[in-house]
Amino acid sequence: MDGPAVDVSVRFPDCEPVENLPWTTVSVDRLMSATPWRTFRWHRGQKHYSGSYWSATMRRPVIYESRLELARLLFADFDPHVHGIVAQPFLMKTVAGAKARSHIPDYLLITDQGPVVVDVKPHRLLTGPEVAFTFEWTRRAVESRGWRYEVWSEPPEAELENIRFLAGFRRSWLFAPNLLDDLRLADLDGLPLGTAAGQLPRWPEPRVRAALHHLLWTHELRVDLGEPLATSRLLRRTA
Repeated sequence: MDGPAVDVSVRFPDCEPVENLPWTTVSVDRLMSATPWRTFRWHRGQKHYSGSYWSATMRRPVIYESRLELARLLFADFDPHVHGIVAQPFLMKTVAGAKARSHIPDYLLITDQGPVVVDVKPHRLLTGPEVAFTFEWTRRAVESRGWRYEVWSEPPEAELENIRFLAGFRRSWLFAPNLLDDLRLADLDGLPLGTAAGQLPRWPEPRVRAALHHLLWTHELRVDLGEPLATSRLLRRTA
């Protein structure tokens, strides 16, 4: 698929930015070591909610610049097919519509199906002419490499809240390996979440419940996340 001629600039740790590289020559391996293109600051009255999130996928913090970006980051961290997350991976430049254009995508995801370049934008802003034009030339450039381009807006509320809750149990070193092994051997398939927490009497029930949530985060167990995560939700073993 043909796309516009695009150059990219990339920041790497402890060195000056590498600028104006032909888009098609920058490897995924090189982009995985990129640092965020923008440096953001916090100040009173700012319109955006910025911060950093400790990613279980990356084993280190990843930045975000809005609550919606944080939501996309949570979904990426929860996705077992995502193996790499890079925030603001590069600055793209092109000439389109007889004007010089530039754009910084929000995330680069490395997945089982290949790289995915992600832009996060509230649904109400997607129809703006400038936004639509920018996303279109970006999409063409990304897809010209056989990569996938995604514009991501507000997710289903219940699913987001469930994933946000499970993210509190993402740090594997907080859970006793023996407890996790006992849960892996227990017959939990089809049990309600609340009942499953009482299946290991030699362990305190609050610890078992927390470990169950960790196994839901790691997808060793699964449950319908389209509804609030109540104790009546049925657990299933992942095939």
